[in-house]
Amino acid sequence: MARYWLCVVNEANWKVVKEKGVWGVSDRYRRRMEEVAEGDLLVFYVRPKRLGGIFKVVSKPYVDKKPMFSSEGFRAGEVFPNRVRIEPLLLPSEPVPFEPLVPKLKFIRNKEKWTGHLRGAMRPIPEEDYEVVREYLEEHA
Repeated sequence: MARYWLCVVNEANWKVVKEKGVWGVSDRYRRRMEEVAEGDLLVFYVRPKRLGGIFKVVSKPYVDKKPMFSSEGFRAGEVFPNRVRIEPLLLPSEPVPFEPLVPKLKFIRNKEKWTGHLRGAMRPIPEEDYEVVREYLEEHA
C-alpha cells in the first residue's frame, strides 16, 4: 500500500527534481528516506509557500554522493546523498499557491502558524490530505 509524503524543496532544487527525476535528502533524514518504497507518492512543497506537483517513487532508496543538488542555504558541500528516482504524476506548469489548502489539511494542526509544519526535508501525510492536494493540483493543471 502506497504511503504519502510531503517533500520540502527550495526553488533551485525543485528544478533539479523535475529535470533529473531524483529526490534526495541529507544524512539527517536518512532514516526517513529508508521508509520510502516504490509506488509511494511524493507531494512537493516549493519554498516559499507553493505547491509544485506530485511524483511517484520508481526505485528503492539508494545512496549516491555525486553532486546534483544545490547546497545554497544548507551546509556547505551538502549533496543530499539519500535518494530515490521519481516520475511526475501531476505537474502544473508553474508551482501554485499553497496557502488556500491550509484550512483543509489535517496534518497542519496549527492553522495560524502553519509554516512550522513545513520544516524539514520530508514528512508522511494522511491519504485524505494527499487527496485534497491532488484535487487542488488537478484544478490548476
